[in-house]
Amino acid sequence: MQSIHTACLTAVITVLTFADGAIAAPDKIPSDPTQLNINMPVTELHWGSTGVTAPNGTGTLQAAPAFGDLSKGEHGTFIKMPAGFVSAIHTHTQAYFGVVITGVGVNSAVGDKDIPLPPGSYWFQPGGKPHVTKCISTTECIFFIHQGDKFDYLPVAH
Repeated sequence: MQSIHTACLTAVITVLTFADGAIAAPDKIPSDPTQLNINMPVTELHWGSTGVTAPNGTGTLQAAPAFGDLSKGEHGTFIKMPAGFVSAIHTHTQAYFGVVITGVGVNSAVGDKDIPLPPGSYWFQPGGKPHVTKCISTTECIFFIHQGDKFDYLPVAH
């Protein structure tokens, strides 16, 4: 459990250290991170569509990179989820950590009880495990995710 907590804190520290506003930001990771400070106000994040839409019609997930490129490899990415968004049951090839920045989210394995995750909460999602992600607040949710490889979204047939 301590290693999950440590990894989550590392992801948050990485966001604060290596924030960027481009769709892909690999050029902003310095070869010697002790020599460069990067700061990116939330108002300067550049959001783009992920193409993932909610079956309940509440909208599409948006993404803004902090570092890396979510379509190519390791990345730290902000995810904006509309209020009321409920994903389809899906998996990801690789595991990832998520941190709630705003709103109240849920990330539950199929059949598990929903546990509301208010700002400051985090979760770990194992690769290959079917789950549903939700924004249960009346305002949009913003999450930060860190994943060691590229992001994918694989719907699970019912």
